[in-house]
Amino acid sequence: MSHILIVEDEGIIRSALRRLLERNGFQVTEAGSVAEARDKIALQSFDLIISDLRLPGEAGTELINPTTPVLIMTSYASLRSAVDAMKQGAVDYIAKPFDHDEMLDAVNQILSQQKQPLSTSSLLDHTPLDDPGTEHYLQGMLGESEAMQAVFRQIRKVAPFDSRVLILGESGTGKELVAKALHALSPRHKGPLISVNCAAIPETLIESELFGHEKGAFTGASSSRNGLVEAADGGSLFLDEIGELPLDAQARLLRVLQEGEIRRLGAVDSRKVDIRLLAATHRDIRTLVDQGRFRLDLYYRLNVIEIELPCLAEREEDVLLLAERLLDQTCQRLGRPMMRLSKSARQAMLSHSWPGNVRELENRIERAVILSEDTLLHACDLQLDGDTRTRPTQTATQPLVNVETNLEENDPAHLPSDDLSLEDYFVRFVQENEEQMSETELARKLGISRKCLWERRQKLGIPRKKTAASR
Repeated sequence: MSHILIVEDEGIIRSALRRLLERNGFQVTEAGSVAEARDKIALQSFDLIISDLRLPGEAGTELINPTTPVLIMTSYASLRSAVDAMKQGAVDYIAKPFDHDEMLDAVNQILSQQKQPLSTSSLLDHTPLDDPGTEHYLQGMLGESEAMQAVFRQIRKVAPFDSRVLILGESGTGKELVAKALHALSPRHKGPLISVNCAAIPETLIESELFGHEKGAFTGASSSRNGLVEAADGGSLFLDEIGELPLDAQARLLRVLQEGEIRRLGAVDSRKVDIRLLAATHRDIRTLVDQGRFRLDLYYRLNVIEIELPCLAEREEDVLLLAERLLDQTCQRLGRPMMRLSKSARQAMLSHSWPGNVRELENRIERAVILSEDTLLHACDLQLDGDTRTRPTQTATQPLVNVETNLEENDPAHLPSDDLSLEDYFVRFVQENEEQMSETELARKLGISRKCLWERRQKLGIPRKKTAASR
């Protein structure tokens, strides 16, 4: 179980964050200041420190050290300061108020990177791109399907050049991973990669955050500040959900792309910047252009190279591959015994439509790992029955089976006969043994959890007998 130290002076935020992390299997210690945090660190070790940037006494950046990763929390007004914190050694920053999923994604990503034997840059330095062992893996992306292999080939071709790239795909398909791969495989990989979610920053602040401002440019601008575009100078700027960018900000961004220079809000002079722009959206950007919500000239400036990510339903060959990898990572991160997927779970995964794509797959597996009472995950643990699709290879006479007969392989008496389906066998086994066995014993013999047994009873219409209920 990973141990996280939260350093936040506001008790309400600190308590809410502690509850969020504890519900997701983390051990949490709290501190209200840098001085208090140092006392905690002296007594025990931590896998991650989550600290507010502005704290009474000393700033959260004082906790940055070479042994423990530090995630900085900051308000939108001080987002630029968070970029400075990353230059001092913070592994990432997150803007307040943050979404729960956003925080968990950041924490999980940092902890998973800490557990990898080699860093991303080390993998790049030591693993040739044409190594057969890396054909299905690229910069955190996994895929054996032809659709993903085509994406991998495109990334490798495009990455060495400074051409702008527009990444398209549904939410949860991994657009930010593509941006990271393009940056890591480019000549700019030693420079910064600044990622900005255009939908997460209030419209009133987006221009100031992107382009910076001079002192007195607007009410509350008490000092000059660099923008995130300037922070990406010499590296790459990734604008996620660029379809949400206001038209005024679009016009200013167009000038950056055309002239290679930036002008802060309230400034007279322009400054040269050298950036590679990567953009992404889950929207149909051509429709936004037709509706007058996105500039046509900016669209053509952005869309030099277009990479479209397939949804998970279009890459069926990768579902189980991803599931196995995510299951191993989740068990390690949560400190749970290593688990495996039953046949019923595999079938349910292959039959699900995955509207939330890889993000939904990851969330389903994490929930199943936390709630499961067994080391074998079943279809009922994944809770996918409500949204399935029929696979082309399946006929109407082949029912989807959500129960795993995980019985002794060498005992023929436990196995169903050839003319008996697994569901028929389940019904017969329960009806013949429920008077002699408790629910726990029945579930153990069937190789499933009590919860799964109860759900199968409900679905197949097998009520519990009073004699069994009283056991």
